[in-house]
Amino acid sequence: MVPVSVVIITKNEAAFIANCIKMACLITDDIIVVDNDSSDGTPQIAADLGCRVYKKNWSGYGANKNKGIAKARHNWILSLDADEVPDHELVEAIHHLKLDNPNVVYDIRFKSYFGRKLIRYGNWGNDHHPRLFNRTLVKWSETEVHETLVLPPAAKIVKVNGYLHHHSVTDTDDFDTKAVHYARLSAAKYYKAGKKATFFKLHFSALFGFVRNYIVRLGFLDGAEGLAIARISYKNTRLKYRYLKQYETKPATGENVYRNDLVVERV
Repeated sequence: MVPVSVVIITKNEAAFIANCIKMACLITDDIIVVDNDSSDGTPQIAADLGCRVYKKNWSGYGANKNKGIAKARHNWILSLDADEVPDHELVEAIHHLKLDNPNVVYDIRFKSYFGRKLIRYGNWGNDHHPRLFNRTLVKWSETEVHETLVLPPAAKIVKVNGYLHHHSVTDTDDFDTKAVHYARLSAAKYYKAGKKATFFKLHFSALFGFVRNYIVRLGFLDGAEGLAIARISYKNTRLKYRYLKQYETKPATGENVYRNDLVVERV
C-alpha cells in the first residue's frame, strides 16, 4: 500500500461502486466514501468492502469532496467518482510515485464509455484531469458543479501512466437526464457568479459546441454514440443559458435552486 487516501462521493452508485472500490483497494486501505443520501444500498456496499462511509448533507460537489479529504488519514489524496475505475497500469504507476513533493499534482488520463462502448473521439476522446494531489496545498473549489482543483502558484503538473475508466452514462435516457440536471446546476452557478445569458450564448454557444464536438474533434467517428453525445451536449448548453435567463428575470427561482430537500443530514 502507498500513503494515499482515496476519496469518493456517491449518490445511488450501486451499479459501479464495487468495481471502483476493488481497484482502489489495490492502492490503499484508506478509502473514504461521502454519500449523498443514496437509496440503492451504495453506503452498505462501500462499508462491506472496507470503506469508511460518511452520510452528509449535500453542499455541492467540491464541498463534499473537501469533506471527504478532511477525513483522510494521508495527505496525498486520489479523488475518484464512483463510476471511475483505475486500471492496473494506473495502480502500478501510483505505487512507483515518490510522493515527496507536495507541489506536484498528478494528471490522469481517462477512457470514457457510453454504455459499453469506449468513446475515442469528440469531447470525451482525449480527456484527462488532475486527480492525485497533496491536501496540504490543494483543495477543491466549492462550487455547485464543475468543481476544479485550486492549485498553489508553484504547482507542477505531472502525467501518470494508466487510465481511469469512466462509465459516464448507461444509455441515451440516462445521459439526457444528467444533461438537464447539470444544466440547472450550471445555470445556478453562473447566476451566483453574476454571469449573464448574452444573446450570443443563448443563440450560438450550443451550436458552436456541437460543431466542435462532432465535426472538429471527429465525434462522428464514434457512430451513433458520438452523435448522441454531441446532440445531448448541445441540449445541455442550450438549457443552461435558458435557465440562466430565467434566473435573471426571476431572482427568487435562481436562489431556490441551491436548496436540495432530498438531502438529509445523518452524521
